[in-house]
Amino acid sequence: MKSSQSLTLQNSEKLGLFSNLSTMVNAGLTLMESINALLSDATGNLKIMLTGIQSDITQGRPLYASLIKYPKIFDNVTVTIIKAAEESGTIDVVLKDIKNTVKKDIEFSDKIKSALTYPVIIIVVFMGVLVLLLTFVIPKIASVFSRLRVDLPLPTRILIAVSNIIVNYTIPTIIGITAVIVLGIVLYKKQKRLFVGIFLNLPYVSGIARQIDLTRFCRSLYLLLNSGIPILTALKLTRQIAVKHEIAQAIAKAEESVIAGSPMTEGFRGQKAIPSLMVKIIEIGERSGTLDKSMEDLNEYFDYEVTNSLHYFVTLLEPIILVVVGVVVGGMMMAIIAPIYNLIGQVGNIR
Repeated sequence: MKSSQSLTLQNSEKLGLFSNLSTMVNAGLTLMESINALLSDATGNLKIMLTGIQSDITQGRPLYASLIKYPKIFDNVTVTIIKAAEESGTIDVVLKDIKNTVKKDIEFSDKIKSALTYPVIIIVVFMGVLVLLLTFVIPKIASVFSRLRVDLPLPTRILIAVSNIIVNYTIPTIIGITAVIVLGIVLYKKQKRLFVGIFLNLPYVSGIARQIDLTRFCRSLYLLLNSGIPILTALKLTRQIAVKHEIAQAIAKAEESVIAGSPMTEGFRGQKAIPSLMVKIIEIGERSGTLDKSMEDLNEYFDYEVTNSLHYFVTLLEPIILVVVGVVVGGMMMAIIAPIYNLIGQVGNIR
């Protein structure tokens, strides 16, 4: 049986879990009755998880104590919110809020995935064309050049050499490529923070990553504050979900400001990673006592900004990828065509 520490759920399963729990609890069913009802139709990892939750609740443990056993499914923000809801008796309201938040998170992730779909398809098609040229087209042309004993330029010789390696040593080549891929995956898992950091510091990607962090920060802070979590605890939890170092550092400054008895905006003020508009809206929320509503408004604003940034990024990336693909394929074709033109020129000179 899988360990609870490594158990995962698909986004659709997670959304369905909170949607059904929210519906059942709001309809008057107890948590145990709701879990039992969900367990009757559950399969796979969902069934394993629900069985564990059922066992814990039967033994008198609270729901949050059971959820904390599944860190890859429920983050600290969700666990803390449910804990506060159980203690205050507002689990029905909180489950509905979490359901809506999970739905927004999934929609947010889908936007990112859809933005990257076209570039990935282009790269896959390009790799397919590259393999086709190297395994079928180049060997036939190379055999013609070999029979005619034509002097070939360096790019053509390199192209033919790569093609010969792939065709004559297919199995070793596949093993070598597989080994490189596996090694890359292992290195990525061991040094994930390093690779992610390099990627997130790329031009323009850095700005989008910062907007995504701000969106998640505002959404999580709204949910925490709306559930009655103290501001200091909420900031500590939201700092954990920040990917960009400067965002985590800005949140840490806000924590220090709150500990010192000052408003959260004093910590955000002067931080380059935090937009001035965000500081002003948070300041208004703090003064009026509606900070949770301000964070909800900021979440919607940054969500809109990320959508526009992703759209612009893909619009910019598409022609760049096409140009790169065109240059590589064109260079390969020129390496093939150039010797043919030289051969035709030699034939013309003989005549």
